Amino acid sequence: MGRRRNKGRDISGVFLLDKHLGGSSNQVLQQLKRLYDAQKAGHTGALDPLATGMLPICLGEATKFSQYLLDADKTYEVTAELGIRTTTSDADGEVVETNPVDVSEQQLLAAMEPFKGKTQQVPSIYSALKYEGKPYYYYARQGIDIPRKSREITIFALELLRFDGKFADMKVRCSKGTYIRSLVDDIGQALGCGAYVTRLHRTEVANYPAEQMMSLEVLTEKLEAIPEEEQQSYLDSLLLPIDAPVSNLPVYHLSADEARDLSFGRQVKVQAENADLGLCRAYEAQSERFLGLVEIEHGLLSAKRLVSTQ
Repeated sequence: MGRRRNKGRDISGVFLLDKHLGGSSNQVLQQLKRLYDAQKAGHTGALDPLATGMLPICLGEATKFSQYLLDADKTYEVTAELGIRTTTSDADGEVVETNPVDVSEQQLLAAMEPFKGKTQQVPSIYSALKYEGKPYYYYARQGIDIPRKSREITIFALELLRFDGKFADMKVRCSKGTYIRSLVDDIGQALGCGAYVTRLHRTEVANYPAEQMMSLEVLTEKLEAIPEEEQQSYLDSLLLPIDAPVSNLPVYHLSADEARDLSFGRQVKVQAENADLGLCRAYEAQSERFLGLVEIEHGLLSAKRLVSTQ
């Protein structure tokens, strides 16, 4: 019996989706996958239905490197309402506490200050982190209390953009694993009045160009204005290259013979000055073709995650 063929096009690259309000990350992923008629697609860190903004979608071979965008720094703009706490620390949850608000801008700035830099954060019980194989929110919806370990995160920048005594607009640049809902709840607790997220917009992932983001609505409108025979090439022109998720890693070039050895799973000897470069992007020197990720240790280069040549 022959091997079953995958449905859809063998297309690879990264699409910078401007996610709309409402709907899960997986729902918009599937919509984009259908528009591209792609064999394979994956996102690089989910956004809550309440959240909007940059959601990189990896297609085809680019999915092999999506993990490196999960680990990337991210920037958000968030609006917090003071005086209210909810079960989920955002507008999707049920109100569990209300308090009067008598907070000055200076008090708010002072409450924000301790959260800058490296801190420990306890993830929301409504997060997708897993405990005994099930996501936290599975237990939360059943009213089951589970132990949650704090995790080290880094808040590189926490800026107050606007405050009217009740609503605060903030900009946050943070490391992977940071829950903005938990950050806002913690700031509210520090103020003694509580707070929850009413708006969350992701503006940056790694160093991806925000100006290239496009919503599904805009993409659909543009496709409708293009002759059907030109739609596929237009869609493909919007994709960033396969190596975009790992653009922050150092580059190593291989000769054609070395590239062939690498594809056969053989280790390649490197010169002494490159003996311990660690994780690198590998390219075939003459063609500049991206080969994938390699590890260089003790003078030997070995494959880590290679692009398929099929």
